[in-house]
Amino acid sequence: MKLSHRVVRLAESATAAVSARAAQLKAAGVDVVGFGMGEPDFDTPAHIKDAAVKALAEGQTKYSKPFCGLPAVRNAVREKLRRENDLPYAAEEVMVTVGCKEAIYLAIMSLLDPGEEALLPVPYWVSYPSQVELAGGTAVLIHGAEGRAFKITAQQIERAVTPRTKLLILNYPNNPAGYNLTADELRPMVEVVNAHGLWVLSDEMYDGLVYGSEGFTSFAKVPGADRERIVVVNSSSKSYAMTGWRVGYAAGPAPLIAAMARLQSQTTSGATTFAQFGMAAALASDPSVVARVRDEYRARRQLMVGGLNRLPGVSCVEPAGAFYCFPNVSATYGRLGVCGSTEFAAKLLEEARVAVVPGIAFGSDDHVRLTFATSPEQIEEGLSRMRKFLGPA
Repeated sequence: MKLSHRVVRLAESATAAVSARAAQLKAAGVDVVGFGMGEPDFDTPAHIKDAAVKALAEGQTKYSKPFCGLPAVRNAVREKLRRENDLPYAAEEVMVTVGCKEAIYLAIMSLLDPGEEALLPVPYWVSYPSQVELAGGTAVLIHGAEGRAFKITAQQIERAVTPRTKLLILNYPNNPAGYNLTADELRPMVEVVNAHGLWVLSDEMYDGLVYGSEGFTSFAKVPGADRERIVVVNSSSKSYAMTGWRVGYAAGPAPLIAAMARLQSQTTSGATTFAQFGMAAALASDPSVVARVRDEYRARRQLMVGGLNRLPGVSCVEPAGAFYCFPNVSATYGRLGVCGSTEFAAKLLEEARVAVVPGIAFGSDDHVRLTFATSPEQIEEGLSRMRKFLGPA
C-alpha cells in the first residue's frame, strides 16, 4: 500500500509502543512492572467525575459550541491562570483542546512555515520533534548538561538561533528529566527570546507537581516576557489523574488562538463536551486535592531515586518536579551486551519484565525514563528486578 511520505516517516510514540508491548505481555499472563507510561495510578477525584455525570444527565452530549471550548469552561481556565499563575487572559485568548497534545500540535502548525526552525531543549518530550516535522519545520536540538540537571542556558539558546529560527519550545517541570526552571533562570532566556523576536511555546503540564520550595513560574509571568509571542499549554490530565478524558487548554494572543481554533474546527471539532465540565471542576478544585497527590509523589520519588542510585552502573539526578526519573544507564551497556537505550529497554522487558522507555526517544541514548506514578510496592518490585538483571558491579 502506498501511503504518504508524511506518515511513512512518522514513528509511533515511544511511550505508546512500550505501553503496548507491556500490555501484550500482561494479556498473556506475564507479570510486568510498568514504569513506562506517564499515567497516574490514582483514580480521577469523585467531584470531577460527578461534574461530568451531571453534565451527561443534563444532556451535554452535543458538539461543543463553539468548538474551541464552552464559554463556562474557558472561564474556568482563565480563572485558574489568574489564581494560580497570576496571568490575566481575556475570553478570546484561551481555548479548550483535546488534551495538551492537541494544544501543542495546533500551536506548532499555526506558527511554523516549512523551513522554519524550532529550538528544542534535550531531553524533550517524545512528540515535539515529530510535530515540528509534520509542520514542515526543522527541530534544532539544544543539549542540557546532566551536571546541570539537564537544564539549558540562555547562552545556548543564543548560539542556536539562526535567521530561520521562529519558535522555542520549553517544558518544565520537564518530561522526562524532571527539572524545574526558576524565575531567575528564565529571566535571561526572556532577554534572548525578545532580542530575536522568537515565539515561545511553554508546556506547563506539570505545573502543580513541583516538590521544592521554589514553586512554579510560568514563562508568561517572567518580568519582561512578551505575552504577544507566548502560548501557554496545559491540561488537567496529570495533576488530577484525567489522562483518558482528553481535555486540555491553550492561552495566548487572540490572533494565534483564533488561528488554532480554525485548525481545530477542520480536524477534531473540539474536546468532548461533558469532559470539558470535568476539567472545569478539576481546575476549580481546592488546592488540597493536588497537594495530597504531590505529597504522595514526593515520597515515591525518594524511593525510586534512592533505589536507582544504589544500582550498579546507574546514576540518577533527583527530579524537581513531574513524576519521572531519567537515570543514566550507559555504564551498563558493555557488560549487558547492548548498544544503546533501545536494546537496554528491550532486554530489561524481556528478561526482567520491567517496562521503561528508551532515552533515545527523548534525545539521549545514555538514559531511560521511568515513572514513579505507580504504587510504592511496584516501585520496590521493579527496582528489585532491575538489581537482579544488572547483577554485581
